[in-house]
Amino acid sequence: MSIRILIVDDHHVVRKGLVFFFGTQKDLEIVGEAANGMEAVQLANSLKPDLILMDLVMPEMDGIEATKRIKQQHPDMKILMLTSFSDQDHVLPALEAGASGFQLKDIQPDELVASLRKMMNGENQLHPKATTHLMNRFANKGKPERGLLEELTKRERDVLQEIAKGKSNKEIASSLFITERTVKTHVSNVLAKLELADRTQAALYAVKHRLVE
Repeated sequence: MSIRILIVDDHHVVRKGLVFFFGTQKDLEIVGEAANGMEAVQLANSLKPDLILMDLVMPEMDGIEATKRIKQQHPDMKILMLTSFSDQDHVLPALEAGASGFQLKDIQPDELVASLRKMMNGENQLHPKATTHLMNRFANKGKPERGLLEELTKRERDVLQEIAKGKSNKEIASSLFITERTVKTHVSNVLAKLELADRTQAALYAVKHRLVE
């Protein structure tokens, strides 16, 4: 089954380059293109793609505002930010707006395709530079508040740490020597106990509370 994708970027050449490359992938289908955030919101409503590849800085409406509006209407729609900006002033607002991932435009085409497929499987996708900026932002916040974190079991905390490293359920199962089905159960418990919506928010939570190096 194909992944239906909406491409949003104000540069015509970028859009056409992505359309051309994705066209070589049997499981990817480009259902539309948008040149700004306003068009993205309109097309998301009419086309209902599985995933949106969203630029960050655009005229009329930027990617963050567009993401907020789209997620309000379509909370299950996946949005991957693809931009040239990796600083914390852009990364965190994008993720808080509802983006499921954050990648830079210097990413290799095959790695981008891999990120799209992993996102559709529920995995968070953060460029290493974006992760570094997030960790630096929270590094000097002082001792973390325990709060909901105390509700997690030792194994659930281990799984949360693995999620923050960007690992898939299969990779977590291998690392912790448990079944993939057990991992799925732990992930569900972690999200429920921490009152988080998805793995991306879980990864941010782990970084904020310094559960990963």
